[in-house]
Amino acid sequence: MQKIRNYLSGAFLAGLVMLLPIVILAMLFRWLFRLITQQIAPLTDILTQHTQIPALLSDILVVLIIALLVLMIGVLARTTMGTYLHGLFDRNMQRLFPGYQMVREIVQQLFGDRANSPFANGTVALVKLYGPSVELTATGIVTSRHDDGRFTVFVPTGPNPTTGFIYHVSADLVELRPDIKVEAALRTVIACGAGSARLLSPKPSSTDKEDSHDHAT
Repeated sequence: MQKIRNYLSGAFLAGLVMLLPIVILAMLFRWLFRLITQQIAPLTDILTQHTQIPALLSDILVVLIIALLVLMIGVLARTTMGTYLHGLFDRNMQRLFPGYQMVREIVQQLFGDRANSPFANGTVALVKLYGPSVELTATGIVTSRHDDGRFTVFVPTGPNPTTGFIYHVSADLVELRPDIKVEAALRTVIACGAGSARLLSPKPSSTDKEDSHDHAT
């Protein structure tokens, strides 16, 4: 009887682990869809009144129109004229709304290209926050390197990698791990440290890389 109970409880947990991510994604999608439709409600109401199409179809059409508009703005921003207009717009917005620059920089850091986002072009590192003689290390992202040899390191907090602490430390406190992608390091932060075995393993030497390349060929 105990074996049957253990089997059923294990099967139930296995099914829960399989289905729960789908349920969470569905709930997130539903919440996001409702949030978007609330914001575009004035536009969908106009479209529904003039075309007599269902409200759901109006929502989808308005979202597609907005997405197309965003794409067109992005294409324009890559042109010389678009770059000029964008700069002019930014300067006016910064003059009229003091908080605009801060919000813009946050958005660029999170969603910008490799030139703007430390999450894209930063280097994964292990940081000895309490000195070189203390073995305790923290997962960090090197976001800046300075002329005096120091590093600026962002140490994210789990499970939300977009929050954390900024440290300015000397080079002897930083072990760079360019062999590990930033995305892989951030996944360990989201998982509260799970999957950090590779991060804590010895850094592969150039000889190891050459040997692996020879075996591959």
